[in-house]
Formats: sequence, structure tokens, C-alpha cells
Amino acid sequence: MKLMITCRQAARLISAELDRELPWLERLALRGHLLICKACPTFRRQIRLMDQAMGRWRAYVDQGE
Repeated sequence: MKLMITCRQAARLISAELDRELPWLERLALRGHLLICKACPTFRRQIRLMDQAMGRWRAYVDQGE
């Protein structure tokens, strides 16, 4: 993996980090990209917010059963 990644590659890594721990090289590449990009940090916050909301929704639905 190259250290300089595109926004498309960063989006894939942002999504992947919700499901698994990224290897150190991928974490480093993502961190570097997030430092220089204006859009991807916003995307990351939005993805994390949606993930948290889905977790809360699942917990709410499970309580009703």
C-alpha cells in the first residue's frame, strides 16, 4: 500500500475500520490522508455517527422483544 492514497481509497479504509482493526500501514496512510483532505474527515465523522445510531437502534429493537 502506498502512503499517499486517494479519497476513494480513504473511504474504503474508513468503512473497513468500523469492522476490523487496520494494519499499521493502512492506518498510517489513512491518517496522512485525513491531515491533508478537507472532505474525508467529515465523511469519517458521518460514518461513525451512522454506526453509533445503528447500534442504538439495534439496542432499542432488542429491548422490545
